[in-house]
Amino acid sequence: MAEQMSNPRPEFKRTFTVEEANASLPLVGAICRDLSALSQEVVERKERLSVLLAGRDEGSDDLYRQELVQIEEELERDTRRIGEYVQELRDLGVESKGGIEGLVEFPSEMDDRIVFLCWKLDEPEVLHWHELDEGFQDRQPLVVESRAGESIEGSSCDDSESSR
Repeated sequence: MAEQMSNPRPEFKRTFTVEEANASLPLVGAICRDLSALSQEVVERKERLSVLLAGRDEGSDDLYRQELVQIEEELERDTRRIGEYVQELRDLGVESKGGIEGLVEFPSEMDDRIVFLCWKLDEPEVLHWHELDEGFQDRQPLVVESRAGESIEGSSCDDSESSR
């Protein structure tokens, strides 16, 4: 009993089946594409801005100061927008784990425990999972049961269609 209290079951807005996660990919993917593009752009602009600001006197009132202030304000606005994209995903019950890469995790139940189904922006569907305390690098292929009752590891849409 004490073990259950020290390791409470994590609470998520919802859990997903593989089918539900895949069904949500058109919307999740659209948000991830926007999040990825804006995240990449913000990182690049922040790097350029830091080069422009390097060695500058903060109090100087030169010709470029107003332009730099405007760039900083735009970066702040875009950074807030990134937070809004992340919140949109959370509102759907999905966790963003890498804005630029478009990594997301769907809480799911597997063998009476909560795990994450994981998906990356360039993948056609959710094909992997990992434990809650692991990351993307630890992901494992989903195992799909065939009609004959045999396990097929890493099966994708193309594999299942060719076996029909």
